[in-house]
Amino acid sequence: MNVQEDFIALDTKFPIWKHFFTIAPLIVVGTKEGDGYDLAPKHMATPIGFDNYFGFVCTPRHSTYQNILANKEFSISFPLPDQVLFTSLSALPRIEEMSKSKKIVDALPTIQATKVDALLLQHSYLHLECELFKVIDGFNANSIITGKIIAASVHPEYLRESEKDENEQIDRFPLMAYVADGRYATVARTYNFPFPKDFSR
Repeated sequence: MNVQEDFIALDTKFPIWKHFFTIAPLIVVGTKEGDGYDLAPKHMATPIGFDNYFGFVCTPRHSTYQNILANKEFSISFPLPDQVLFTSLSALPRIEEMSKSKKIVDALPTIQATKVDALLLQHSYLHLECELFKVIDGFNANSIITGKIIAASVHPEYLRESEKDENEQIDRFPLMAYVADGRYATVARTYNFPFPKDFSR
């Protein structure tokens, strides 16, 4: 194996991800669960291509996976940096005597989605509502859940418009990123990416 002289080779017999930092979005997935609802944070999440599809990594051991398989829909909230505590609370485990909906979700600021039967984290800057598109199992204990976006709404301060200065917009209205594994960041300073001349996707 060729490794740059001053680099450290990682043993791929084991998961490598805890040995360095990576940047990821931080989202909250909403699902219907029995007579109530569930919210769960995820960071392995991304648009699937350039059309209206979105996906994230989950495991069949989690209720999010089972809820989506049962109900064929889910919601996505993109929290603001000042919502990190709410995002963290949505990760609390349920207890046997009480559903997660009653113990945790009811205490969080939420709104009802418009096109799917799920909750959204109120005051997040972006809301997506998705119909289940495809589940891809087999990544050892993990799966990729993908959905087709059937409704979307964005806070006016985060809407991209040609007359807005993008650098100033993000500086005034920052984004939250997950710094895997176990940290988060507020993103306020950004720069134009130096695409080659005549570049197109």
